[in-house]
Amino acid sequence: MAVVLVVPSPWLKIRGFLRGWLGLLSNQSPPWAPALAVQGPASLLEPMGEKAESDETPSFLDNVFWMAAPKSRRTIEVNRCRRRNPRNLLKAKRNIDLCPQCGHVKQKHILCGYCYAKVRMETTAIKAQIKVQEGGPHRAPTVETVVLYEGEKPREQDEGKRIIERARKRPSWFTLD
Repeated sequence: MAVVLVVPSPWLKIRGFLRGWLGLLSNQSPPWAPALAVQGPASLLEPMGEKAESDETPSFLDNVFWMAAPKSRRTIEVNRCRRRNPRNLLKAKRNIDLCPQCGHVKQKHILCGYCYAKVRMETTAIKAQIKVQEGGPHRAPTVETVVLYEGEKPREQDEGKRIIERARKRPSWFTLD
């Protein structure tokens, strides 16, 4: 005895369901419209089958790069010997000298900090005077600037240059040339 069982295909119902939902989501075009083709790496085209060695879920520790860890704690003697090693201690400086301008202690190859602070203060005062005289930073002329102090007069070589006059005596460290 043979029995023939006829079952309708579920694909027709699924296709109709998907078309309905995609039509609601994208009102612009039907889901059977041409798709956008993008060139990608060839590795994406390879099937992903049977790569997993086991059926276990991956753990967050699988992607962690494991660092070396010490087997035992360093003793306080070992730590102190390492920290107090003579090559790690401060070295005595042999290149200390007195500043010829102000007399403060400084290293031979480094500008004196006290003199540099005085130069910065004078430069800031000159910049403020230029700002008041010019009316802003973007209105400065494109010529060289000469700073004249009390009792000084412009020289022949200062013609055509911007002249800033300061109402105080010229500092000893600020030379005319």
